Amino acid sequence: QHLKTVQAKLESILVKVITAPEPYPAPGRALRNIAGRCLVALYNRGETRTLFDTLQVFMKIVGDFKAALDKETIKIAAFSCIGDIMAAFGSQYMSFMAEIHVIVLRTVKNSQLMLLKSSLLRFNALVTLRKSLATAKRAVTDSALKDILKQMRNCLTDKSLPVQREAAHVIITIYSGTDASHPSASDVDTIVNPCVKSLDNADQATRHSLAQLVGHMLASTQIERAVPLPETPQKVKKDEDDTDAGLSGAVSAAAEVKKPTLTPTEMLNTLSNHFNKPNVSRKTRTGIFDFYAALLTRLGSTFVESNFALIVSHLMTEIVSSSRNATTRHETLQVRSLVGILLRDLIGVRMLSEQGQISAIQELANAYLKRWPAMMPGQTAPSSKVLVIVLREVAGLVQQLGNAPPPVQDALADPLVTLLAHPSHTTRINAAWALRCFCYPTPLRLPKTILAVTDMLQRDLTSIVSPAAPSDINLRALGHAYGLAALVSLIPERPLYVSYDVSAKVLDMAISLLKRAGEHDLKVAGVEVEVAWVSIASLMALGPNFVRPHLPQLLVLWRNALPKPTSKDTNTTRSVAEWMFLLRVRESALGAILCFLQHNLSTLVTLDVGRRIASLLSNVLSFANNFISQPVEDPLEAQQSPEATRGLNLRSSEALLRRRVYQCFTALGFSGLAESTQVTLLQSAVSLFASPDGYAGSSVQAAIASSSGNFTSVWQTIDGYAYGVTSSDVSDAGSSAVGDDPSQGGQDYLNRDTVEVSIDTLASYYLSPLKGTTNIFFQLRKPILGACEHDPLSLCQAKVSNSEYKLLEPPPPATSVVDTAIDLFARLLPLQDLTSTTRIITQLLESVRSPKLEKNSGRKAAVHINATISLLFALRHATTSHFRQARETFGSTQITSLLSPFLHEALIDGDIALRTASSESIGRLASLSGTNFLTGQIKDLVDRVVSNRDPYGRVGCALAFGAIYSHVGGLAAGPLLKTTVNVLMSLSNDPHPVVHFWALSALAQVINAASLAYAPFVSSTLGMLLKIYLMESHEREGGTLPNANLSGDHPAYPVVCQIIDAVISVLGPDMQESTRTRMLILNLVREFSVEDDEGICVEAIKCIQHFLMFAPEHTNIPDLVTQFRSHLSSTRRPLKIASINALYQLVQKDALAMSKLGGDRLVEDLFGMLDDDSSVQGVRNVISSWLEQTVVHNPSAWIDLCQRIMSRTTASQQVVDAASRQGPRDDEGDSLNSGMAQEGATGSHPTSRWRTQLFALQCLHHICTIVARSGRREQLDAAYARTLGLPTKGLLMSRVPDLIKMAFTASAAYVTEIRLEGLVVLRDVIEVFAKVPDPAYPDALLLEQHQAPITAALTPAFSSDSTPEILASAIHACAVFVGCGVVTDVGRMGRILKLLTTALEQSKDSGMLSIGETGELSPNASAMLRISTLSAWAQLQVATPQQKYLEKVVKPHRGTLASLWIAALRDYASIRIDSEFFSDTSTVALDSSYSSLGKEVLLPYYTKSWSVILQAVATSMDNKDPSILAAMDGQESTSESQPARFEKREEPTAFFYIIFGLVYEALVTYSADSTSASSARQSLVVSALQALKCLVRPEYSGNAIKEPTIFDEFVSLCYRIAMTEPANIQVHLLEVLSSFASSQKHRSSSGDELSLTSPKAHCLRICSYILQHSTPAFRGQAIQGELSDRIKMITTAFLAIYAVASSINSSQREEIRSVAILLYGDLLKDESSEIDLVGPTLPALKTILVDLPLTSGPGNQDLYERLVHGLLSSCLLNIDAMSGRSGLISTKKVKNNMLAAVLILTVIPSSVKVSQAVIEHCCFLISQKPLDSSELSLTAAHCAKTLVVASSTGNPMLHHCVRLLVPGLVEYVAKMAPLVHDGTITEAQITAIGEVWKAFSAFFSSTPEAHRVRLLGVFLPTIALLLSTSQVPMTPVVSQTVSQLLQYATSSPAAFKDAAAMLDTSTRELLEQSLRRAVGGGTSTASNAAKPQISLRSF
Repeated sequence: QHLKTVQAKLESILVKVITAPEPYPAPGRALRNIAGRCLVALYNRGETRTLFDTLQVFMKIVGDFKAALDKETIKIAAFSCIGDIMAAFGSQYMSFMAEIHVIVLRTVKNSQLMLLKSSLLRFNALVTLRKSLATAKRAVTDSALKDILKQMRNCLTDKSLPVQREAAHVIITIYSGTDASHPSASDVDTIVNPCVKSLDNADQATRHSLAQLVGHMLASTQIERAVPLPETPQKVKKDEDDTDAGLSGAVSAAAEVKKPTLTPTEMLNTLSNHFNKPNVSRKTRTGIFDFYAALLTRLGSTFVESNFALIVSHLMTEIVSSSRNATTRHETLQVRSLVGILLRDLIGVRMLSEQGQISAIQELANAYLKRWPAMMPGQTAPSSKVLVIVLREVAGLVQQLGNAPPPVQDALADPLVTLLAHPSHTTRINAAWALRCFCYPTPLRLPKTILAVTDMLQRDLTSIVSPAAPSDINLRALGHAYGLAALVSLIPERPLYVSYDVSAKVLDMAISLLKRAGEHDLKVAGVEVEVAWVSIASLMALGPNFVRPHLPQLLVLWRNALPKPTSKDTNTTRSVAEWMFLLRVRESALGAILCFLQHNLSTLVTLDVGRRIASLLSNVLSFANNFISQPVEDPLEAQQSPEATRGLNLRSSEALLRRRVYQCFTALGFSGLAESTQVTLLQSAVSLFASPDGYAGSSVQAAIASSSGNFTSVWQTIDGYAYGVTSSDVSDAGSSAVGDDPSQGGQDYLNRDTVEVSIDTLASYYLSPLKGTTNIFFQLRKPILGACEHDPLSLCQAKVSNSEYKLLEPPPPATSVVDTAIDLFARLLPLQDLTSTTRIITQLLESVRSPKLEKNSGRKAAVHINATISLLFALRHATTSHFRQARETFGSTQITSLLSPFLHEALIDGDIALRTASSESIGRLASLSGTNFLTGQIKDLVDRVVSNRDPYGRVGCALAFGAIYSHVGGLAAGPLLKTTVNVLMSLSNDPHPVVHFWALSALAQVINAASLAYAPFVSSTLGMLLKIYLMESHEREGGTLPNANLSGDHPAYPVVCQIIDAVISVLGPDMQESTRTRMLILNLVREFSVEDDEGICVEAIKCIQHFLMFAPEHTNIPDLVTQFRSHLSSTRRPLKIASINALYQLVQKDALAMSKLGGDRLVEDLFGMLDDDSSVQGVRNVISSWLEQTVVHNPSAWIDLCQRIMSRTTASQQVVDAASRQGPRDDEGDSLNSGMAQEGATGSHPTSRWRTQLFALQCLHHICTIVARSGRREQLDAAYARTLGLPTKGLLMSRVPDLIKMAFTASAAYVTEIRLEGLVVLRDVIEVFAKVPDPAYPDALLLEQHQAPITAALTPAFSSDSTPEILASAIHACAVFVGCGVVTDVGRMGRILKLLTTALEQSKDSGMLSIGETGELSPNASAMLRISTLSAWAQLQVATPQQKYLEKVVKPHRGTLASLWIAALRDYASIRIDSEFFSDTSTVALDSSYSSLGKEVLLPYYTKSWSVILQAVATSMDNKDPSILAAMDGQESTSESQPARFEKREEPTAFFYIIFGLVYEALVTYSADSTSASSARQSLVVSALQALKCLVRPEYSGNAIKEPTIFDEFVSLCYRIAMTEPANIQVHLLEVLSSFASSQKHRSSSGDELSLTSPKAHCLRICSYILQHSTPAFRGQAIQGELSDRIKMITTAFLAIYAVASSINSSQREEIRSVAILLYGDLLKDESSEIDLVGPTLPALKTILVDLPLTSGPGNQDLYERLVHGLLSSCLLNIDAMSGRSGLISTKKVKNNMLAAVLILTVIPSSVKVSQAVIEHCCFLISQKPLDSSELSLTAAHCAKTLVVASSTGNPMLHHCVRLLVPGLVEYVAKMAPLVHDGTITEAQITAIGEVWKAFSAFFSSTPEAHRVRLLGVFLPTIALLLSTSQVPMTPVVSQTVSQLLQYATSSPAAFKDAAAMLDTSTRELLEQSLRRAVGGGTSTASNAAKPQISLRSF
C-alpha cells in the first residue's frame, strides 16, 4: 500500500535517471542496469497501470533518429530499460512489438552509426529485440519475422563483433521456445554459412556465440517433425534405418510421417564439409570444432551415447581420413588434437555414463582395433591416423573405468598386443601407451601380458637374423620392445603382481643383444641395439635397489657405446646408413642414461659415477659437433616418406641426439662438471637457439619469403618448425604473470571451462571454453604441436596419479632440441662467475643482433623470442635457487647494463610473448640488483609511458611496473609504490582495451604484493573502479569499433573484480570499521554478480567468499546460499565450480547452519553432481566437511544417503553379473543380495558411477569413526539412549544391519577399490560395535546375530579374482572379528577362524602363497600376505590378556607363530639395514640378487605391522611361553613333553641382538618427538618397552646386556625416557628397570652391589627422579599424564625400589628403605595442587615399610625405629603446619598425613618402639580435628576407628592410643547432639558418627566381660545424647544409634542391664522407649504398664 502512494514519484525519478536532464549524470552501464531492475520490481509489486506510459516515454527517445549524437548514451539506457520491462511483462504488452521491431532494425541499419563506428547502441538495440521476442514473439507477423531474420543474417557478418554476437542470440531466440517456427534444411544452411565466414575475425566471445547458434540450429534438425510422405516407399525404408524413427502403423496410414529434418550423418556433414574446404584458415577450422562441441553439448548426453558409433565414424571418415587433412605433419597433429578433445574431454569425460564408456570401448575395439590387420580379401584395415586416435581414446576410457569388466578386457587384450606390430611408428607407440593404461587398472593382467609380449619379442629377435625373415620384422621387433618397455615401467606402480625373474630376464636379453649386435649387418644391428637400450631404459624405473647390483656392468656397456671420437673419425667418409646407425646407437644409449639419472640420481650417482657419465656425455657432444662439420647430405627419398618408419632424416637424428645430451646434462646436475665443459655447453646451447646458423630449414625459401614480405609472424607458420622458435611456455605458475597469451591471468582470465587448461598443455593450443562448452580457441600462438611418438621414452616417463595419467607429448626433434638447450642454458648460467656470465650474455646478444639475420626475418623473430625466454628462465632459476650467488653476477652493473636495453626493446614489442617474458625478467633483475638500477628502471618506464603513444608499448610498461613491484617486494620497493599506483591508475583509464586490461591486471598484482602497505590508496582505488564501471569505453561492447572488437578478449570487469578481491584482503577485518567503504565494495560486488557474463560472476563469487571471511554479519547468507545453489544446476561449469568452492567455505564455517538452509536436498544434489560428472572437483570436499560437522547429530540420515547410492549398481557390475549368472552361489550372500535387490527392484535398476560409490563408502567409514570418537554413548548403547529419552530408531546402532549389507555389496563388487573400501567399512562396524549390547536382549551382544552376514561379506575376498591388497585387508578383518569378543566359543567361529588358520598354515612353508581360491601369487605378494597374516595373529595374541578365550584360539599355533614372528622381525631388521646378511635364512624365499628389489616394496608393509608383532612377542615372553624362547634361540618349537628351560645363561639367545636393536632404535627415534602424542607412536613405544622388560632377563640376554657399551647406551636411553615421556610410558619403563635390576646380578670389584655404575644404582636413580618429578613441587616440570597413569606410575616406582631392595641382602637395604621413605615424605609435604596423589598410593608406603623384611644386623633395628619415628613426626608436623589454613589443598594435606600416620601406627611390628610424646600428639590431633572442621570430621573418625580396631591385636602402644582417643570421640558426639535434634546435620557428619559407633563396638567386643559394665557406663549416656522422646519417624542417625544400642543389649545382656540400672531415670526411660519403638514398631505385644524385662526379650 505504501508503495502505491509513492509509485508515481519513484517512476518519475527513475525515468529522469535514464533521460538524464541536468543535474543527473549520464546513465552508464551500472545506472541503466539498476534502473531497469528497479522499474521491474516496482511494477511487480505496485500498480501496472502506468507501465504503458513509461514504455512510451522510452520508445519516444529511441525512436528519435534526428537526436544529437551526444544523446547516444540516453538512447542506450532507454533501449536497456525497454528490454528489461519487455522481458518481464512482454506477454501483456504485445502491442509495442511492431514498433520495437521497426525501430531496432532502423537503428541497426543506420549508416550514420556505422560510419561513426559505434557498436554500443546497435548492440543494445539488438538486446532489446531479443528480450522482447522472448516474451512477445506471438505478436510478430510472419513477414516481420522474415524481415528480422534477413537482417540478423546480414548482421552475422557485420564489421562489429558485438553486433554479430547479439544477432546470433536473436536468431536463437526466434528458433526456440514452444511456439518457434521450424527451420528447414536450407534455412539452416543460410545461417551456418555466414557463421563459418565470420570465424576468421572473431574473438573468443563471438566465437562462442556463433557456436551456440550453429549448435542450436543443427540440433533442432534432429527434432522429429511431420513431413509429407514421399512418393517412393523405398526411400522411407532407408530413412527408417538411418534415424531409428520407426513408422508406427497408425502414422503411416495417415498422409504424413514424423522424421528429423536431417539424418544425424547429414547434420554432422554440414560441419565437416566446411572443415574440408581447400582454402580455410587455421583459425576457422578450429572454430568449426567449437561448433562441433556446441552441437554435441546441445544434443545432450543421451543422444551422444546412443549415437556414439555414428559420431566416431563420422569424425574418422569425414575428418581424420580426409585427404585434405593430411597434407602436412602439422595438419595431421592438429586434427588429432581437435578430434581428441571432442572424444576425450567432451564426450568421454563429460557425456558418457559408465555404461556408455563400456559400450564405447567395445565399439572402438570391434570397429577399429580388431580390423587391423585386414584378414579377409575384401576388408580394408583402418589407417594409422584413425588407429592412433582410437587408441588414445581407448586409453582414456580404460583409465576412467578403473578395473574394467571381463568383456571389456577380452575385447581389448588381444588387439592392443597385435597393434604393437603395426608398420607405423606412431601407431606402435600409441598402442604401447594404450596397453600400459589398460594394464594399470587391471593389474591381474599385467604378468600375463608382459610374458606374452616378451615371447613375441624373442621370436622376432631370433627370426630377424635369418635371411627368410619377413620384411616388416624390424618394425615388429621395435614395436614389441616399446610395448615391453611401457609395461616394465609399470612394475614399480604395481609391485605385488609381477615376480622379479621377469625383470631379470629382460635385462639378460638386452645385454646379450648388445653383445651379439656386432656380428650382424647395420640394419639388423641397429634394431638389436635399439631394442636393448629401450628395454634397459624401462628397467631403470625399478629404482636403485634393482639397478645397484648391475651398475658396474651398465657403465661398461655405456662406455663401449659412447667412445671418444678420434681424429680418424673426422676424416673418414661414411655412407648415410652408417651415419644413421652411429647416431641412432648413441641416441638410444643416452636414453637409457637419462632414465637411469631420473630414477637413481640421489642414491646411486656418486662422485665417481657422475664423473664417468659426464665424460661419456662430452664424448657424444663432440661426436655431434664433428658430424655437423661433415658435409653429409640427406638422400632425397628419406625426405619423402617420413611416416613409414620412425622416418627420421639425418638432420633430425642429430637433433634427437643433441637433445638427449642436453637432457642428460640437465638431469645429472652441474656440480661435478669442469668449468671448461660448462662454458662449452653454454656456448653450444646459445649457438643452437639464438644464432643464424642454428636454423634447420631451407635458407633459400626463407630468404624469398623475407624479401617478398610474406612473413607475418612466427606464430602463424604451419610447418611444425616455425624457424626454430621454442615451444616452452612463459607463464609462471608462481605469479599471476601472463601465459603466452593475453587470455591467461592467474587461472584462466575469463574463467572459462577447465578443459581449456589441460588442453592448453596437452594439445598445444590455447583453449578457451566459455560458458560450459569446449570452446576451442586456437590462439595462433602454438605453431608447434607435440606428440608422444617424437620420443618413445615418454612411455616410461608418464606421470601417474590416482585417477589418471598424462602422457608426455614432447615436440618434434628440431624444436625439442631448442627447448632442452634453453633449459640447460637457464640452469647453467646462474652458476657461472661474473666474467663467464658476461661473456655468454654478450655472445647471446650479439648473435641476436647478427646482420646475417636480415635475410631471414622469420629466424630473426624466432631468435629474438628464444633469447628473451632463455634469459627469463635463467633469471627465474637465479632468483629461486641461487639468489646469493646471482646477486653478485646478475646484480652487477656490467650485466644489468647489457640486459636492460635488450629487455626494454622486447618490452615495447607488439608480441605478447616478448612483453610478458621481458617484463618478468626486468622485475626479477631488479630484485637481484641494487636500488640505483631500480630507480633508473622506474624513471625510464615513466618516461616511456609519457612519450610512447603506442598501446602495446604502454602495455609493456604497465606489465613491467607490476612485475618490478611484485618481485622486488614491498619493503625495497615501498618508496616507489605511489609512483607505480599513479601510473597504473592513469593507464587504467585509457580507453584502449588492451591497455586498460593489462594496466588493471598489473594493479591487481601490485595490490597483492603490497598487502597492508596499500591501505592509503584503497579509497582512491575504489573510486577509480566505480568510475570505470560507469565508463562506456570499458564496457565489453563500448568504445570505437576497433576497440569494441578488441574488448572481447580483454574484458575489464573481471579484472576489476580481482582488484576488489585484492582490496578486501588489504582491508581485512578493518572492513567492519568503515561503513562507506564496506557498502561501496558490497554494492560493486553485488552488481557484478548479477552480470550476464559468467567470467564476471565467477570473479564476483570469489570476492563474496573473501568478504565472508572478514565481515560475514554484513551479508545475507540465506540469499547467497540460494544464489549458489541456483548456479549448481547451471550448464556453465565455471560458475558451478566457483559456487561449489563458495559453498565449501560456508560449510566449513558452520555446517549446522547450512543444514538448516540447504537441508538434505542440497547434500543429495551434491551427490547427484558426483554422478553426473565426476570431473567437477570440490564436491567431495563440501560433502566431507559437512559430514564431519553434522554426522554426530544425525548419523542415520547420512547413512540413508550413502545407502541410496550403494543400492544402485555400477555399469561394470551389471556387465559382470550378466556374464556370471551361472555357477554355484553362496546362500548367505544370496539372501543379502536379494535384500539389496528388492530395494532397487522398482523400475529399471539405476546405476551409479563407481567413483561415487567409492566416495559413499568412504563417507560410511568417516561416519563410523567420527561417531565412535565423539564419545556419544547414546549412539551405540540403546539402554543408555532410553534413559535419555531418545528414540532408538535414528541411532547409529539401529543401522548396523544396513552397514553390514552395504559392506557386503561392496565386498562382492567388481571394482577393486570398492571391494577394499567395503572391507574397511566392515572392519569399522566390527570395531565400533563389538562391545554394544543387543537392545532386545541386554545380556547378548548386538553383533552375535550378525555373525553369518559378516562371514558372508568376508568370503568374496578370498575368491579367485582377488588382488593381494584385498586378501590382506580381509585377513585383517577376520582377525578383528575373532578378537573382538562377539563369539567366544572357538567351535562357533566357523569359517572366519578357518580362513585365518589356513592363511597361517600357508605362511609356514616358504615359497609362494595361494590363499582362498586365488592362484599362486608373486613373491612380493606372498611376502606381503605373510606379513599381514602374522600381524593379524599378533593382534589376537596382544588381545589375549583382555579376552581370555583367545588363549584357546592362539594356543594350538603357538610354536609356529613364535618362530614366524621372530623371523618377521629379523627380516624387517635386515631390510632396514639394507644388508645381504640374512638373505640365506630369510623366510621370504627370493633369489638373493633380487631380494634387494623386494625390500623397497615390502618395507612399508613391515613398518606398518612390526610394532604389533613386537607386542605379540612381548606378551608371549611375559607369559613365559616356552616356544618364544625356543624361537629366540633359532630352534623349532620344542615338543610339549619337554618344555624349554628358562635358566640363566652366559650367552644371549640367537636373535637377542636383532630384537634388542629394533626395540632400541624404536625407542630412540620415537621418543625423540615426544611432543607428538599420536596413538600409533604411544603404542609402539609401549610395546617396545614391554619387549624390553623380558629381553633384559638373563634367559634371553645372557650377559650381553652387561657389556659396557651396550649397558651405557641402554641406561642413557632409560634416563632420556624418564626425562621426556608422559606417565603412562614411565610405568612401563619402571617395569623394565625393576625386571632388569632384580634379575641381573652385578658385583663390582669391591663386592658392592650398589656401586655407582651397577644396574641397581641406575634403577634407583631413575625411580627417585621420577618420584621427585611426580608433583610440581620439585623444581622443574612435573611429569604429564592422566591422573590414573600418574598414580600407577608412583606405585610402580615404589614397587621397583622394593624389587631392588629385596634383591640386596646387606645393610644397604635399610639405606634404600630410608631414601624411599624420604621420597614418600616429599609427597606428603606437597601442597602444589589439589590433585590427590597420596591417598591412592598409601599401599606403596606399606610395601616399603613392612613388606620389605628387615636385614639382620647390628644397628638395623635401631635405624628402622628412628626411620619410623622420623616419618611419624614429619606427618604430625605437616598437620600442624596447616593449622589456621583452609581450602582444598590444606584439607587434602591434613587428611593424607593423618591417614599416613595411622597407617604407620597400625602396620609396624609391635616390637618397634615409638615415643610417647609422638603418640600422644597424634591422638590429640585425631580427636581434635573432628571438633575443628567439619570437612575433616569423617577422616578423623575413620582414623580413630582404624586405630581402635587395630588395638584388638593386643599391641600395648595401640591400647594407649585408644585410651587417648575415647574422650575426644565422646566429646564429638556430644557436640553433634544439638545438630541431630534440629536436623541440620550433614551427610559426612552422619557417616562420622557411624564410624564412632563402629569404633565403640570394636572396643567393646575386644574388652573382657568384667570391664564391659564400666565401658557401657560411658557409652550409654553418650548414645542417649542423640535420642529424643518425640514420636516422629526415626531419622537415619537415630536409627543407626538405636541399632548400636540393640547390639550392646544383645551381645552382653547382663552388663547392659547393670549399666542401665546405674543411669539416671530420665536417661534410662529414654533408652527404653527408643528400644521399644525400634523393636515393637507399635505392635500390641509391648505391654504399656509393666516395664519390660529386656533381658528376656528374644531379639
